Amino acid sequence: MKQINFLLIFLVCLALAIFTLQNTQATTIKLIEGIELEAPLSVELLIAIGLGAILAWLFSLWSRMQHTIENFGQMREINSRNKRIQELQEDVERYQEEIAQRASLPVAETLSEPVQSTNTEVPQEK
Repeated sequence: MKQINFLLIFLVCLALAIFTLQNTQATTIKLIEGIELEAPLSVELLIAIGLGAILAWLFSLWSRMQHTIENFGQMREINSRNKRIQELQEDVERYQEEIAQRASLPVAETLSEPVQSTNTEVPQEK
């Protein structure tokens, strides 16, 4: 695939170079009011092509940087979720061990354990 990309880029650059060499007439460029520059059309075309290529390259770098930042945020979120999953799996394993230990105790021992009530209110008589 890299060879095909290189071939396409080479062919486009060759066509642009031939096109610019065929257009060597002197032309005037007006940059701002009062400032004019006279140069061959081929030089002007090559400069315009070069600036376009540089801008395309800068845009590519900018897009790649944004993509990298977005991926970094997603990876942080995935890592935090994986950590939470691991903690929950450890909790499940611990609870399964507790259930297995309680199941192996005789019935009399499980009945003699004090029952902890979460209701701390004392009913009042009317």
